[in-house]
Amino acid sequence: MLTSLAHIAALGLAVLANLNVARAGDLADFNAAVETAAGHNRVAIGYLRTGNTDLAALEIDRLRAAWSTLTARFAGKPPDAFDGNALYGTTLVGITTRLVGTDIMLKSGRPDAASQSLNAIRGDLYDLRKSAGIVVLADCVRDANAAADAIMVYNDPALDWTKPQVRFGIANKASIYGYVLARCDGIASATVHNSPEFRRLVDGAKAGLDLIPTAINTRDTNLLHRILIELRSFDNLLAFRFG
Repeated sequence: MLTSLAHIAALGLAVLANLNVARAGDLADFNAAVETAAGHNRVAIGYLRTGNTDLAALEIDRLRAAWSTLTARFAGKPPDAFDGNALYGTTLVGITTRLVGTDIMLKSGRPDAASQSLNAIRGDLYDLRKSAGIVVLADCVRDANAAADAIMVYNDPALDWTKPQVRFGIANKASIYGYVLARCDGIASATVHNSPEFRRLVDGAKAGLDLIPTAINTRDTNLLHRILIELRSFDNLLAFRFG
């Protein structure tokens, strides 16, 4: 009897373990499907930024196809992480609606409006994952973009170094940006983390941040300007490639 009970218990544990793996796999598959769509979104935004509307239209078509595949699988069966999440259904439907609108905007000669719509989709996905406590690299890069924006206010030729709040403000914003970049570095998958492109962008931004104390100590506005311009470039490329 004891042996039978032990055997049943073992089977029960095995079933639970398999269910947990399946649930984790559902979320991983969902995140992967979202990233596939997000990749087309990023490329489309890049093409719109450079005025290449024909290639942007092609990427938007691919984005819509990828999103259709995602919704066909996950609209009626969300991963457990989104169970009971009111944003889940509205976000999936909302993005589908945005994509229809984006296509209309582009075909009616409104590329700026189409680009804004595509960027709004990134925000929708960020908010959805945040509501469920899920963090992926794209979200961390978005946080890094916000941290970069905060320090860019000091890219001012009339900077008054005599004010302590200016010096402390630069140091504080640089520290926050460096912290978020390190967090993104830790979140990235091994493949992305070790890729030459990701390393160039993250390590380049970190190297620039390492020079900011020198600019503060020497009160060198020109040096700070050069650092911030370079950081902006790294930040934009991070958003374009991984955001």
